[in-house]
Amino acid sequence: MDFFSIENILFTIGKQEVSWLELFSTVSGLVCVFLASRGKSINFWIGYFYTALLFLLFMQKHLYSSMLLQPVSLVIAIFGHYRWTHPRHGEKINKQNELKVTVLTKDRRILHICLVIIFGAVWGFVLSRLNSMFPNIFPPARLPFLDATITMCILTAQYLSAQKKLECWAAWLTVNATNMTQYLLVGLIFMPVVCLGYIIFAITGIKIWTKEYKESGKTK
Repeated sequence: MDFFSIENILFTIGKQEVSWLELFSTVSGLVCVFLASRGKSINFWIGYFYTALLFLLFMQKHLYSSMLLQPVSLVIAIFGHYRWTHPRHGEKINKQNELKVTVLTKDRRILHICLVIIFGAVWGFVLSRLNSMFPNIFPPARLPFLDATITMCILTAQYLSAQKKLECWAAWLTVNATNMTQYLLVGLIFMPVVCLGYIIFAITGIKIWTKEYKESGKTK
């Protein structure tokens, strides 16, 4: 039996079975966000592994939007890794070779919210039609519009994180509060635990990044 097969169950809680894949995803996800909340660029190396595990997990759960998100997430993570460790002139924390925390303008915040709503609706429609267009490839998608909206929120949060924008933590709080519902509905047990951990670390991240932003002179 494949070690990463969804049927390779580690243990059962009530009627819910927990696989090795879900457990490893949980641990790597928590470590990644814990490091990110403290501004440690090493979080990206953990994130690469986490992305691969999520791709397999979502594929097995037929959450196609979340599954297809992972290659895109990998590209954004590589971009963010470079941005954090190779800041341009005027973006460094004092004399350190680290990207400093900045904030979005009001117009940019509104733009990101509008893009999430529009593209979430469009992508949700596409996901809802996958089974009818390719019945031999894709089983019916589960929660397509919720899945799509969360996907767009995640892409926004990841992009803002890659740029080290303070607003990324507000986006992550929204993502994980919503994700907890989705994961429970599809039978995942430990992923909601990850979301709870994300929420706790996001609150910590807001405090740490806000302090760093103020100390850097609020340079945008």
